[in-house]
Amino acid sequence: MAPTKTKKKDPSISLQKQEILEDYKLAVMSREASYIGRKETLTGKAKFGIFGDGKEMPQIAMAKHFKDGDFRAGYYRDQTFMMAIGQVTVQQFFAQLYAHANLEEEPHSGGRQMNAHFSTRSLNEDGSWRDLTKMKNSSPDLSPTAAQMSRLLGLAQASNVYRNHDSLLEKEEFQKFSDNGDEIAWGTIGDASTSEGVFWETINAAGVLQVPMVLSVWDDGYGISVPREYQTTKDSISEVLAGFQRTDEKEGLEILTVKAWDYPALMETYEKAEKIAREDHVPVLIHVQEVTQPQGHSTSGSHERYKSDERLEWEEEYCCINQMRQWLLEEDIATEEEINEVEEQAEQETKDAQKAAWDSFKSELKKDLNEVNELLDQLISQSSKADDLQKIKSEVNAPLVPLRKHTVAGARKALRTVRNESLSAKKDLKKWLNKSAEANHQRYDTYLYSESDQSPLNIDEIVPEYPENPESVDGRVVLRDNFDKLFEKYPETLVFGEDTGKLGDVNKGLEDMQDKYGELRVSDTGIREATILGQGIGMALRGLRPIAEIQYLDYLLYCFQGLSDDLATVRYRSMGGQKAPLIVRTRGHRLEGIWHTGSPMGMIINGIRGVHVCVPRNLTDAAGMYNTLLQGDDPALVIEPLNAYRLKEDLPTNLGEFTVPLGIPNVVSEGTDITVVSYGSTCNICESVLPELEEAGISVELIDVRTLLPFDRNQDIVESLKKTNRILFVDEDVPGGASAFMMNKVIQEQKGYYYLDSEPQCLTAKEHRAAYGSDGDYFSKPNEEDIFEAVYALMSEANPAKYPPIYE
Repeated sequence: MAPTKTKKKDPSISLQKQEILEDYKLAVMSREASYIGRKETLTGKAKFGIFGDGKEMPQIAMAKHFKDGDFRAGYYRDQTFMMAIGQVTVQQFFAQLYAHANLEEEPHSGGRQMNAHFSTRSLNEDGSWRDLTKMKNSSPDLSPTAAQMSRLLGLAQASNVYRNHDSLLEKEEFQKFSDNGDEIAWGTIGDASTSEGVFWETINAAGVLQVPMVLSVWDDGYGISVPREYQTTKDSISEVLAGFQRTDEKEGLEILTVKAWDYPALMETYEKAEKIAREDHVPVLIHVQEVTQPQGHSTSGSHERYKSDERLEWEEEYCCINQMRQWLLEEDIATEEEINEVEEQAEQETKDAQKAAWDSFKSELKKDLNEVNELLDQLISQSSKADDLQKIKSEVNAPLVPLRKHTVAGARKALRTVRNESLSAKKDLKKWLNKSAEANHQRYDTYLYSESDQSPLNIDEIVPEYPENPESVDGRVVLRDNFDKLFEKYPETLVFGEDTGKLGDVNKGLEDMQDKYGELRVSDTGIREATILGQGIGMALRGLRPIAEIQYLDYLLYCFQGLSDDLATVRYRSMGGQKAPLIVRTRGHRLEGIWHTGSPMGMIINGIRGVHVCVPRNLTDAAGMYNTLLQGDDPALVIEPLNAYRLKEDLPTNLGEFTVPLGIPNVVSEGTDITVVSYGSTCNICESVLPELEEAGISVELIDVRTLLPFDRNQDIVESLKKTNRILFVDEDVPGGASAFMMNKVIQEQKGYYYLDSEPQCLTAKEHRAAYGSDGDYFSKPNEEDIFEAVYALMSEANPAKYPPIYE
């Protein structure tokens, strides 16, 4: 049981009676919404429910200091806060609980997210930015524990950038993102979630960077059923973090503690936190203690199973609403009658909002149901399968809430039931299904990538230009000089990562860039990939164009959760309401040793749909990809080939201008006998084998896919296959990884199987990591001999007389 303290008397707060009573009313409304929401879930009208009951008063206190332009990175307990800042109504709260797939009714995600996952709309309908300084902003919530933390860091860092950039806010187009960098990023997290590594990484980075961040830790003593003593050293997150407390001599965090039920103290605490963060750009952590959770963790369980009777009694007494009620009476702010009236109004308004949300949700579904019932009746009247169709109709109408899936499934079953009959009603039902399919595509399948005119897929190709006698330079120089042009062209662009600043990255692709553009735009970070990514996501959400550098592809795993769950889904889960056009820069493939040779491309491309994945085979192509991406508004991952930095390339004259189109392969070498498809460094090895294959009488069409996401948008590879009738996919991922992805795209989606005269083949790395050293690379990943023999074997199978087997 948590300890109790004596509440303050006679608070020195400048709140009028009406405002205090409005706060109380909002708290009661939010609590009532939680109670009703649980009932709606348990009676089957909603799929799942998770609520913010017990946290009402601290969230109201926080909301009073949340200004236009500020950003929230919270989690699924923040309903009261969102109501307090006017960014969710009670009716919208219930619309999300019912998964109402309608942006007008549920503007946070259009029914795509489970309840209490909020997101304001940063974008206009055409995908352009709204003026974020004139609205209260919330980044799109996500469920994974503590995942909001790394993004919170970036949202706060954006204020530092805007405040300290020497020219950005002089430009009118950037004034919609910041007012002199005065914005605070407000974060929330449950106490148990502070055990996650990304929490500690964020706290440490915030202290180093000194960003305007206010983080509230809601401490209700449990992580679902696990008590705090098993979660946190010293049984207190604020005590554990004491070493981060700033002093007169050293920077750090300001750490404050307050009780969740102490209304006046909450007001004072959040006022103090705002002043420190907004004026001084110092991060603040508020440990909100003695929070209660009246209904337990969620609708999936009951807290009576793991809490003692004593604890439950204490929670009832120290519920923040009960305590505020007592305070109102003790301080003579309101009478019993006045409080009762406020409570009755709050409860009735909440019930009315819930009913309105339910009626709106149900009426939209009812419209579809009525249409299908009418069509089924027509089908029943015409078909010899009337009894079967009547049964289908009964099944469609049986559920308490006939969802779209019931209606559509019934229509599809009816069509297959009458598949052998020629009926006019059958055509009408097909027409309805086609119309429904398009509507449901818009509801559930849109906005994975940009659908605006700013999509990087709309950027036309501009080829590199060269003088008559081009200068041959190390590949890194092409990249470096191209970055120089980009930083000059786009003042909102900045790059950061391990060894990125002073060193100019480990391969000197950013050599001298910090000296030229300053530490604000070209900066070093600690070894903390999760928050490097989070810095990028948060800053991209606020109109900057960050390039987050992950030193090696192998290290991507440290931040892969954020890449997959957050960055890749920002646009989708906000239903086009927000975007984070972050570019993640890394390098990989073909180096020495287990930990610098990783090529987990199958994992990457299947885990981050929503992010473009660029796999250049040289650094001129890499530069062109950066040039393309910075003109677009989608996130991307660029994997530079590790062995290209010191290989010679010609230096283009149109640096910063030439572009590589996404999803358009490059035919490296034309041929007629076999198509070989590859990318990155392995594509270069394939190219090196071409003279030997030509000498053996084999004409190879070598295709560099250049990007895996998107993949071959114009279906150029199948056109090659029509000519050669044979295909080999070569990459250095494990068997069944990226090679299987490419094969599926070409053979199945592009219908390449129609044109095959031989079985399609894949040549990949072994299933294990690459062993150390040059021999390790040779025996672990496809080498020149492997490639030659794989191509030759396909030709030998087709014409053994001309191409006799090598090993027989």
